[in-house]
Amino acid sequence: MSEQVRPIRDVAAARKALGLFKVMAIMAGCALFVLIAIIVINGGFGKGGASTVWSPIHGFIYFGFVVSIANLGFKVGWSLPRMVLIMMSGFVPLLPFIVEQKVAHQVESELASQDAPVALPRD
Repeated sequence: MSEQVRPIRDVAAARKALGLFKVMAIMAGCALFVLIAIIVINGGFGKGGASTVWSPIHGFIYFGFVVSIANLGFKVGWSLPRMVLIMMSGFVPLLPFIVEQKVAHQVESELASQDAPVALPRD
């Protein structure tokens, strides 16, 4: 998933988008674990009231995760395939936590390099 680093136009907006992404990734990962636990407790798909209550809640949380990825991706200049690949991480338990760490580290380093002052040559 290495891409050419593009300059980030609005560093402050990218930082806010990164914060939202981090929160949504953790929420999506936790919501997926709750959904899996409910399914296991109920003994399979489509059984029990807890699953019918939590499934739409999980869906809304996942949708927020997807929106946060798109928001961050457009602000830092990711390609559409990269955004979709990160969005798909929400389908596998534990993966949102791993991807959140990797993406946050990469974006934070890009933002830090954008914040670094540029040294001008002296005459």
